[in-house]
Amino acid sequence: MKRITITALVAMATMVAMPAVAAEKKALAFVVNAASDFWKLAEAGVKAAQTELPDFELQFRYPTQGTAALQNALMDDLVAAGTDAIMISSADPKNSVDAFNRIAAQVPLFTTDSDAPQSKRIAYLGSSNTQAGIQAGEIAVKALPKGGKCMGFVGFLGADNARERIDGFRQAVKGKSIELVDVRGDDVDFARARSNVDDVLAANPDITCMVGFYSYNPPKIYEALKAAGKLGNITVIAFDEDPITLGAVRQGQFAGTVVQDPYQWGYQGMKLMAAYLEGDKSKVPADGLIIVPTKVIDKANVDAFEKQLKARMGG
Repeated sequence: MKRITITALVAMATMVAMPAVAAEKKALAFVVNAASDFWKLAEAGVKAAQTELPDFELQFRYPTQGTAALQNALMDDLVAAGTDAIMISSADPKNSVDAFNRIAAQVPLFTTDSDAPQSKRIAYLGSSNTQAGIQAGEIAVKALPKGGKCMGFVGFLGADNARERIDGFRQAVKGKSIELVDVRGDDVDFARARSNVDDVLAANPDITCMVGFYSYNPPKIYEALKAAGKLGNITVIAFDEDPITLGAVRQGQFAGTVVQDPYQWGYQGMKLMAAYLEGDKSKVPADGLIIVPTKVIDKANVDAFEKQLKARMGG
C-alpha cells in the first residue's frame, strides 16, 4: 500500500507540475493589418516556425477590422494576456507611434509589411516597398513603350508600404511618358475597392493603365474590367499573388505582378523574436531593417512560382 501511495503521490505531483511547465512557454504574436487572403502565406510561415520552436507558443492574430485603433487594442489585450513579443503590420504607422511606444515599453515590438520607423520598434522585417514599387514601374515601362496614363488603387493611402510603393513606381516611370495620374484609397473595403475601379472607367476614359498596389486590388480591377468588356485593353500592373492575379498574368491579361514573401515574414519573424527573447540580438542589424526581396512574376515564371506557393501551403 505504501508503495502504491507514493507512486500515486508522484503521479499527482507530475500532473500538477505539467500545466506549470506549459505555462512557462513564451508567447509570440504576429498581428496583421486586416483580414485578407494575402496573409495566409504568412500564417503558413508561422506554423512552420512553430514546429522548430517547441518551447514557444506562436499566435497569428487578425484585428476585427483593419483600423489602427483596433490593432492597438488587440496589442494591449495580447500584452495583458502575457504575450512576450509582438510583430505587427501597422494599418496607420504615423498615427500609431504613441501606441507602439507604449507596447514597446512592455514587450519587444517588431514590424513587418508596413514599418513604423519613428516608433521604438526593435526592427522591421519585410519587403523594401520602395524597391517593389520600382519593380512595378519597370513592368509598366516594358508594357507601355509609347507611354500611358495610369490610375493606382490601394488600401491605406497613409501607410508607409503604400506611400513607398507609389513613390517607387513614380521613380521608375519618370521620363518614360508614363504618368500615375492619381491613386484611390479604399481602407481595405472590398466593395469600395471595386467601385473605385468602376468610377475610374466611367469618368476617366483616357486611362490606359491600372496599378493595384495591395493584394486584393488587382482582382477587383480584373472584375471591373471584365464586367466592362475591357479586360486586355487596359494594361494592368499588380502586386502579390492572389489566384485571380496569377491567372490573369498567365493569360496575358495582366502585364505582371510584384510578389513579396509573406511566408518568410511569418517564418523568419517568429525565429527572430524567439532568438531575441533568448538573448541573441545578433540578428538585428544596426539600421533595424531586415529586407526580404521581392520578385517580378510574368508569363515566363508564373507556373514555377505557383508550384512553390502550393508546396508552402501544403498543397
